[in-house]
Formats: sequence, C-alpha cells, structure tokens
Amino acid sequence: MVFIVVGVTGGIAAYKTVHLVRLLVKEGHDVHVVPTADALRFVGLPTWESISRNPVTTSVHDDVARVRHVSLGRSADLVIVAPATANSLAKMAAGLADDLLGTTLLATTAPVVVAPAMHTEMWRHAATTHNIELLRARGVAVVGPDDGALTGGDTGPGRMSEPEVIVAAALHLVGRRRDLEGLRVVVSAGGTREPIDPVRFIGNRSSGKQGLAIAKAAADRGAEVVLVAAHVDDAVLAAASGHARLEVVRVGTAAELAVAMTDAASAADVLVMAAAVADYRVARVSSRKLSKDGTGAGITLDLVENDDILAGLVSARALGQTVVGFAAETPSDGETVIDRGRRKAARKGADLLAVNEVGWSAGFETDENALTLLSATGEVIATVEGSKREVADALWDAVLRSRTSRPAA
Repeated sequence: MVFIVVGVTGGIAAYKTVHLVRLLVKEGHDVHVVPTADALRFVGLPTWESISRNPVTTSVHDDVARVRHVSLGRSADLVIVAPATANSLAKMAAGLADDLLGTTLLATTAPVVVAPAMHTEMWRHAATTHNIELLRARGVAVVGPDDGALTGGDTGPGRMSEPEVIVAAALHLVGRRRDLEGLRVVVSAGGTREPIDPVRFIGNRSSGKQGLAIAKAAADRGAEVVLVAAHVDDAVLAAASGHARLEVVRVGTAAELAVAMTDAASAADVLVMAAAVADYRVARVSSRKLSKDGTGAGITLDLVENDDILAGLVSARALGQTVVGFAAETPSDGETVIDRGRRKAARKGADLLAVNEVGWSAGFETDENALTLLSATGEVIATVEGSKREVADALWDAVLRSRTSRPAA
C-alpha cells in the first residue's frame, strides 16, 4: 500500500480526478485528497471524502495539533497534482505555499507528478513553458497534456491526460523509487579548476546540473550517496542540501577530485564520473597575479597532462563494483559522437560510458540533455533525451540492468 497525496486545483478537469482517485483506492492505496479552494467549486468536499475514504481539508489551520500542513508531505510516498492549472504550476515553480497543497509540496521529498490542464494559449505561453522546464529540472514528472477537445468548443494541446495514464506513470515512479536501496554510490559533478595564479584558473562550462541530478536520483531511489562536487554553483548544489542519504564533498582541482573519488571508491558499489575534468594543468602556478608588462609580448603557459581519473578508478575497482564514465564530445571531420565514444569506451574500460554531444548551446549549462549509453564493448544499450533528472533516472535504469545481467563471479 502506498500513501498517496492527490492535489486538485481549480480546473474543469477536476471531474476526471474523481476517477483517478477511485482507481488508486481500488488498487489498495491510502489516498489523501488536498483540493484548493477553487477546486471545490468544481467538485465538492463530500465527493472527495467519499471516494478517497479519508477526511479532506484545504486549510493549514485545520488539525493544527498534528501539524497537518507538514505531516502530509512527510508521510507521502507519492504526490499527484491533477489537474495542474497554469496558476498552480506557477506557484509550484515559485515555491509559494499559501494553502495546504502548497505547504504539502514544499514539505515532501516523495516523487511528484503533475498533470497539466489548461487552454492551448496558456499552455504555450512563455511563462508556463519556463515553469514546466524549471519543475522538470527539479525532478517533477509531467504527464501530458493531451491534444483534444477543451471547454468552450476549443481544441488543441492542454487537455488533461486520462486518469489511467496518469496513474500508470505515477505508480511506475513509486515502483522504482527504492530500487537502489542497499547500494553505496559515489558521483562526481561539476568542472574542475586548475589555478594559473591566485586569481585565474583554467576551467570549463560545466554547471554540475547533470551530476547533481544523477546523485539526487540515486538518493531518491534509496541509495546512500557521496557527491564529490568540483565547481558547482551554490544555487545548483542547494538541491542536495538536507537530503538524508546524500553527502557532499567539495573539491577544486583534478588532483583533489582524484583523491576524493579514490577515497570514497573503497566503500562504493557504483562510481559515476560525471564531472568535467580538466585534461591539463599549469606546470608552475604563480604565487602572485600575472600582470601585463605593457610591451604587448603576451604570455606562454606551460601545461602538463592530468592523470586519467576514470581509468584509475577502473583499474582499481573492487569485485562487483560498477564504474560509469562520461564523455562530452564535439564531432569533427566526419566523425560521429558515437564513433568517438566507442574509442573512448575501449580505452577507458568502464562498464558503461555515457556519451553526450556538447557545443556552444548544447550539453553544458542547460536543463536538458541527451545521452547515448555504451557498454564496455561499444554497444549502444540506450539513448535518452529529456530533462537532466529524466536522463539521470534512465542512466540508473541502465546501471541496474548492467548489474543484474553481469555473469556470476
């Protein structure tokens, strides 16, 4: 039995949510409906209580002794918001909590599924598009909307998906939520910075978003996670704060990253090298800021190659340990990203290699990503495209398949 909170917001599609709740109850789940005040103008409170078989309230001032505005979110194994209006999506994106549904969403660490429903123009509006992208980046699953008949005789995208579709998608998330339980995972994220002098460094454009999404997905699915974070913006890293199963270790240079990963690897079942590691470092770091001398002569930096951290982890891996590498590639001279990835897979020896094409506007510093997952022999075992959280979950699905198909030692 799963403890499910169903949030209902003020749209005509609320009538379909009655059937959604009924389906969940028939499957034996403990369903608690949290309607907004506007939602009750479409379907009344007695209906929700009758269908869910649980008391229903909309106010944070009810049942204060049990701190209901927090306890619901903490107790939930799953939260579904259906219908999710444009207004409710905007409030979720902004983190507003002016009613019981808002506080429940902020208090939960459970998977959240939203089923948008609104007129086509509202769905296509730039503000709604931005809010959906933001929620997806935070790990919220979006089901629909469908293209079809809307109120007032209109047609187009914006129709809430059917209850059966929403239920199947939501319960699938819960089903895999604990599938990493018992595993110890180490993930690297962000870009290393190699100092030139006290104020300058050689770096890259990695935001750390994909590595963080991988770490958080693993923790959400039950693993104990160590996130070794090179340069990751504090705003990005904030998504990991407070997670009971996620520890963050901060590093700066490639050498520091190598030490932290090697130390953490000794107790890990899975290693994921998602960090963007500098290939080179400055041979001699200046203790003082390098300044122009006014002659226009320029400056030459002597660079030396950094150690290959992934190859080192592969060569030292323990029996049964899975190592996943990342390869950011820019194809050239007729080569494809997959061709370059296959050569790297053969050279590195990782169990899985996640290959993604990067460029001026792809891969780095975005909320979306596309990966091709290669086996150690270069076989394409999966391709995935979507939000970085969706990509992260697909990567963990591939890791689990790899571990279960591995021959017994």
